[in-house]
Amino acid sequence: MTNPLLAPWNTPFELPPFDAISDDDFEPAFAQALEEARSQLASIADNPEPATFANTIDALALMGEGMEKALSPFYLLAGVESNPKREALMREFSPKLAAWGSEVMMNRALAARVETLWQDRDSLGLSDEQHRVLFLQRRSFQRAGAALEGTDYERLKEIKNRLAVIGTQFTQNLLADERDWFMEIGADDLGGLPDFIVASAKAAAQEKGVEGYVITLSRSIIVPFLQYSDRRDLREKAYEAWTARGAGGGETDNREIALETLQLRRERAQLLGHETFADYKLVTEMAKTPENVRDLLMQVWQPAKAQAALDGEKLEAMMHEDGVNGRLEPWDWRYYSEKRRTVEHDLDEAALKPYLQLDNMIEAAFDCANRLFGLSFAPLDVPLHHPDAKAWEVTRDGQHVAVFIGDYFARSGKRSGAWCSALRSQQKLKGDIRPHVINVCNFAKGDPALLSYDDARTLFHEFGHALHQMLSDVTYEMISGTSVPRDFVELPSQLYEHWLEVPEVLRAHATHHKTGEAMPGDLLEKMLNAATYDQGFATVEYVASALVDLEFHNGPVPDDIMARQRDILDGLGMPHAIRMRHATPHFAHVFAGDGYSSAYYSYMWSEVMDADAFEAFEEEGGAFDPAMAEKLERHILSTGGSQEADALYMAFRGKMPGVAALLKGRGLDKVA
Repeated sequence: MTNPLLAPWNTPFELPPFDAISDDDFEPAFAQALEEARSQLASIADNPEPATFANTIDALALMGEGMEKALSPFYLLAGVESNPKREALMREFSPKLAAWGSEVMMNRALAARVETLWQDRDSLGLSDEQHRVLFLQRRSFQRAGAALEGTDYERLKEIKNRLAVIGTQFTQNLLADERDWFMEIGADDLGGLPDFIVASAKAAAQEKGVEGYVITLSRSIIVPFLQYSDRRDLREKAYEAWTARGAGGGETDNREIALETLQLRRERAQLLGHETFADYKLVTEMAKTPENVRDLLMQVWQPAKAQAALDGEKLEAMMHEDGVNGRLEPWDWRYYSEKRRTVEHDLDEAALKPYLQLDNMIEAAFDCANRLFGLSFAPLDVPLHHPDAKAWEVTRDGQHVAVFIGDYFARSGKRSGAWCSALRSQQKLKGDIRPHVINVCNFAKGDPALLSYDDARTLFHEFGHALHQMLSDVTYEMISGTSVPRDFVELPSQLYEHWLEVPEVLRAHATHHKTGEAMPGDLLEKMLNAATYDQGFATVEYVASALVDLEFHNGPVPDDIMARQRDILDGLGMPHAIRMRHATPHFAHVFAGDGYSSAYYSYMWSEVMDADAFEAFEEEGGAFDPAMAEKLERHILSTGGSQEADALYMAFRGKMPGVAALLKGRGLDKVA
């Protein structure tokens, strides 16, 4: 039988034929695609003809189509429904892909051709986009080590290979811990839990094949359990398991992997002429230097810590009133914070969930995209990677724009968290290629599925990333969509979250799952008034993680990585009852790959801009001002990485923002 990954895809919109693909297809398809790509690389690098933009830059952009065809469905499946076969393939593919990356980006002949073009750039008649692509390609070769010689050259290849191997191992260890741990509870252990948590725990037990109820490490189950469970002993047990992922000893322990990762990254940076990995990494980001990052984070840290201290005193007093002596602990914070919210804002999050149906929140995200950018969404009946996934065709004025796929529910074998990726990115070099974009979340399944307000924000966040992919309008894939600096990529996603807070959006889409009635006005007002509630806690746990990441990569490699984590947090005066959002052994953003390494701060850097950008809408005609929406698409959402990020933002807003809008948006602007 023909391997479907090696055959033309005669499917709607050339989507992957998931119903025809088996795990046995990936290895032979990858092997053949890699062989073809190597042949293509040789023909480009060894071309006897003088370098031209077409035979070098364009040829590079067109290289490796078979690799993308084989690997994009594979990595989707490996992330959303892992199994032993797929995990083994990931371990097999990772070093091969690292080696392939070195073959391309450390190819001296190819780098020389690119350098020749760069030196002759003024005589080539390049468009602005072509000039940008040439600049980025040249910089990529330089940063990859193509100019290194001898043992340094070989050592850098070894480092890249090893980082790929242990990054995959880190991910799989974390997934194993999240998949394997669960806590069985009985009917007598349900005190304080609203019906939606009880239903989720019952469904989780059925998935695990046990009687009664189960608390898993899925965020959509464990966070509300910590908010509502009256059983302090069970909260402690669940919280400690959640925060101990990757640090349980044995085969899935990630601490030594994280330490080795820091060692290899520092060596890599020094081979390339930088003192620290943070220096190396941040050169290409908006922040540019570790000092700029630290300055931003500390401007936010001090008011956030002050607010958290005030909040912690109130929560500890409530705990003592309950007859629980001693200090407020991390497994107490969410529980008493929820009680305090009920008292101070007359708002119980459990009262919100009946109005936040998943399907309605999806429609809300679509509706905002329609009003802002004229996009329409029509359901597609196509084979997908899982029965829970859904697909829509995205059009504008009757013209095809993209395919959007949503995979929203938590399940065993699915990587935790939420993310957006492209099965196919927009580009024009091979014709008018429109993207296939997927949002992946981990919401608790239900009938219907009901979201917390935080869940709904996550949905809007990931859809903001999806819009960045879907509205991309460039020629070259390497600058398409979200191919922008890491501290700029979160701008569209975090900006889109603001539309969830627009009252008219909620009035239209936040309807009760039983009665169909809109959320009452007083409840809506309470929810919006409480939007900045507990931001001291949320900001402290995030900034602590960002500062630990920065310090790990901006100094000597520690002998004991967990001791170094403690020292950094102690130096900051980390509140006892709050822990960093991602402890080192499960800090996948940083240790499962290079993506957010030295750059977890990016969410906050982008938040400075997103707060300012939404103010721009409010200053003009409101949230759906058509002129501002057109500027947002023209200067940011459609442009990808075709210019420097600050230039794109300046074109949209006319000025760069300061931290004041962020502090105001988090309710931290009045804290001493």
